[in-house]
Amino acid sequence: MTGADLYRTVRLIRRFEERAIAYVRSGEIVGGIHPYIGQEAIAAGVCAALTADDVITSTHRGHGHVLARGVDPGRLFAELMGRETGLNQGRGGSMHAADFGLGILGANAIVGAAASIATGAAWARRRQGRNTVAVTFFGDGAMNEGMLLEAFNLASLWRVPVLFVCENNGYATTMPVAAAVAGSITGRARAFGIPAFTIDGQDAESVVAAAETAVARARSGAGPTFLECTTYRFDAHHTFEHRVRMSYRTTAEVETGWSRDPVEIQGNRLSPDVRTEVDAEVEAVLDAAAAFALASPHPDPSTALDHLYAGAS
Repeated sequence: MTGADLYRTVRLIRRFEERAIAYVRSGEIVGGIHPYIGQEAIAAGVCAALTADDVITSTHRGHGHVLARGVDPGRLFAELMGRETGLNQGRGGSMHAADFGLGILGANAIVGAAASIATGAAWARRRQGRNTVAVTFFGDGAMNEGMLLEAFNLASLWRVPVLFVCENNGYATTMPVAAAVAGSITGRARAFGIPAFTIDGQDAESVVAAAETAVARARSGAGPTFLECTTYRFDAHHTFEHRVRMSYRTTAEVETGWSRDPVEIQGNRLSPDVRTEVDAEVEAVLDAAAAFALASPHPDPSTALDHLYAGAS
């Protein structure tokens, strides 16, 4: 992947999220979203290291992951808006985007839960003779969840080809990581015999380099790797904060976070002409995506119970 390709992905995620926030405010997206603004380089860099046969699991803050994996932005907008043409026919919403055809096994609103899904999927595919690697994204708040630690244990014991990616943005909702995690984040993984590294999550090229090494290790049969990607969430934990104006972060802290904007870091590696061209391409893609979603129908209320229960046959 070229530098321009990486920039295109981080820019696409940023502009998608900014437009999604506007649709929350206009009422087209009901219930709000968890914006990924500030963390784009992690999704872009990790997914750039994967092949078509690899799989990912995501989080409640998952739009960036699925976009970086190649999801159609129009279908993602449609899902957020509850339209029939959405990834999950408008039934999953922001926190449950999935596309099995692209190896996206689903975002998950339960903190830490998707790690066990990714570990199981990687193990199952290896048993089938496939050389699949699974990636599971989660935040620093998941480091105290038993499901994640159980996944570490199984992955290490059975040398499962899975990459654990912790997006450490400093807060579990409003709880500072220093007040919630004893010891170190990487230390949790190392205790299970998993190689663990802290990398700059604001630099897409640094993320690609670390992810490529980890993916190659997994594919060779050497087992899991843990990456702690240090990052900063520029926007709210959830768009609900735009109304309640919570005060767990100072203005100075947020401004300092913005000083290392992953979009600017990657964009500054391109010539002005190339960057302008990519920006225009992204806007055209998102214009078409938004038009598609807004023109799509809402599901028929009579189908509300469809897809909930297995048939008797």
